[in-house]
Amino acid sequence: MEGIVSFLNSIIWSPALIYLCLGAGLFYSILTRFVQVRLFKEMLRLLFKGKPDNDGISSFQALAVSLAGRVGMGNIAGVAAAIGFGGPGAVFWMWVVAFLGASTAYVESTLGQIYKERDVLTGEYRGGPAYYFEKALGQKWYGILFAISSIIACGVFLPGVQANGVINAVAEVAGEGTAMTVMGVETGSVRLIALGVILVILGFIIFGGIKRIARFTEYAVPFMALGYIVLALLIMFANYEMIPEVFGMIVGDAFTAQAGFGAAIGWGVKRGVYSNEAGQGTGPHAAAAAAVDHPSQQGLVQAFSVYVDTLLVCSATAFMILSTKMYNIQGTLPDGEFIVRNVAADVEINSPSFTQMAMQSVYGTFGDSFIAVAVFFFAFTTILAYYYIAEVNISYLTRFMGRGASKTGLFIVKVVIMIMVAYGGINTAGFIWGLGDVGVGLMAWLNIVGIIIVFFVARPALEILKDYEAQLKAGGGTSYKRFVFDPAKFGIKGATYWEERHQENLKKDQQNPQDS
Repeated sequence: MEGIVSFLNSIIWSPALIYLCLGAGLFYSILTRFVQVRLFKEMLRLLFKGKPDNDGISSFQALAVSLAGRVGMGNIAGVAAAIGFGGPGAVFWMWVVAFLGASTAYVESTLGQIYKERDVLTGEYRGGPAYYFEKALGQKWYGILFAISSIIACGVFLPGVQANGVINAVAEVAGEGTAMTVMGVETGSVRLIALGVILVILGFIIFGGIKRIARFTEYAVPFMALGYIVLALLIMFANYEMIPEVFGMIVGDAFTAQAGFGAAIGWGVKRGVYSNEAGQGTGPHAAAAAAVDHPSQQGLVQAFSVYVDTLLVCSATAFMILSTKMYNIQGTLPDGEFIVRNVAADVEINSPSFTQMAMQSVYGTFGDSFIAVAVFFFAFTTILAYYYIAEVNISYLTRFMGRGASKTGLFIVKVVIMIMVAYGGINTAGFIWGLGDVGVGLMAWLNIVGIIIVFFVARPALEILKDYEAQLKAGGGTSYKRFVFDPAKFGIKGATYWEERHQENLKKDQQNPQDS
């Protein structure tokens, strides 16, 4: 099985996908005139603007749900792996893919908002790549293909990575416990207890729907991310004399021969996309659930989430690891010889160990324990986000089959995710990360190729960005002028939710002309 997973990764994560991720980000950055820079102030304003309605969640809750998916093991163990396999220069390429990817996140999330619809069974807003591929491209088969791929990726391949990281972090602090054999795998009693706690809490939340997930992530994600960044900053202050050296290592190593042969670029982009998910097609699901006045608003909020994930949280991890020198760099040759070795050779690279050791070097056992807690919250909320993505795509596939088919599909996904969490929690990290990379790469290929084709067919995200900016200049969002969006004005077909909303607004304006 490990051989099959490695083979699939070698095909999916070929240089073609690496440069597709970077190229798509550059393509949309140029076309939007670097919206991720020009409208940064508007992104901040929108974070706390808007409220949930009966069928949707607020912009901030949508940000929290999408950050729940973005801020996870990729920020702690993923950064460590990028450094361990690609060197410090991999961090530079993580920054590059985040900066360029913010424009891709804007486009995909705006598309998610444009083509969202109300769930015929629950009334909740549903949307994502499957919906916009069907409606914008008129290719239902491509929407079905993406939906099936995302269910497999988020329901089967990816949850195990997060669970594995949580269990490893707990074992690092509390030890393995009594050795036991479960399903043919040797594990410790501490791992099993931690796994049991995760499964109980996970089951309680995922059976409560998107609003319960949103409420949980709304508080958990900002709290843990802020606490994590604060402790990382304290480490940087404690090692302030190392900051110029760390910057030099990151920038200098990004363009060395090692980077040129693909190690730094490859690992930086792979772990960058895994972490911030720009272009992967996961963010649009949460974006579509938000109640906003104009689709571009949620696109901007989601672009900001890429910055939070990579430029803040991932950078915090990188500076901790590099400034404390708690890392090894493994060569790419078959013998796996270390290029740099600062810690024990048996420290697993695909795990939170480097980060825990960095924290422990400054804060002692508190740092070790804090990382374990941070990993738990980051990884746990990511599993919730994965479940929600799988739920949306099950709803897409069964939306015309009746309540029975939808309920059955959702129940199966819940059970499968819990099984994969258990499977990931007791298996080796390398194999589980390999599965996760297959899932990320599969979705990224389908989504990035799809949104580029959407551009050449219709350009909806770019057209309504111009509309949003024009309304901003005209005083949109103020007490005397609200934002409006009429898809017919741009020749956009299939945006049924916005068509109905526009007609409702016209009726209200006719009944209350003084409010229009």
